[in-house]
Amino acid sequence: MAAEVAALQARGVDIEWSCPQLPPSPAEARELIDALAAPWPADAMAVIGSSLGGFYATVLAERRGCRAVLLNPAVEPARDLARHIGELTAWHDPALRFEFTAAHVEELREMRPGEIVDAARYFAVIAKGDELLDWREMQARYAGAHVKLLEGSDHALTDFDRHLPDVLAFLGLDRPT
Repeated sequence: MAAEVAALQARGVDIEWSCPQLPPSPAEARELIDALAAPWPADAMAVIGSSLGGFYATVLAERRGCRAVLLNPAVEPARDLARHIGELTAWHDPALRFEFTAAHVEELREMRPGEIVDAARYFAVIAKGDELLDWREMQARYAGAHVKLLEGSDHALTDFDRHLPDVLAFLGLDRPT
């Protein structure tokens, strides 16, 4: 996405981009996300998250009232990750190892947002071919949102480039300046 951000900036679109490596602790991840997003006005910001990042994006969007783009978002990460307690490797970088604990599962449980307040603020790209998460659960969680339901694809949305124009359109960034 960094190349897309650079392309937007080259077209004169004023965009600030932040994509930090989040810590394994959900509470620490939330603190970092909150600190990064604190100076941004909710009506002019959007968050994008994939998988667990989609859960975090929903948490922030519900708290701040901003727009969110969700890519195969985790709906019940406390439930789904409870069976993965122990030493893990980062999905995007197998060399990065960390400890995932029962306390982390509880942090996820505690931060789960309630029902979506304004579904129109959400755009979800959901792949029926997701090998990790149930697309039906994602679709139900974001009922009433803008949803692009893909017949195939995978959890990583390896065909994301095909869907980027829809993401940019939802965010209002598809218009030349």
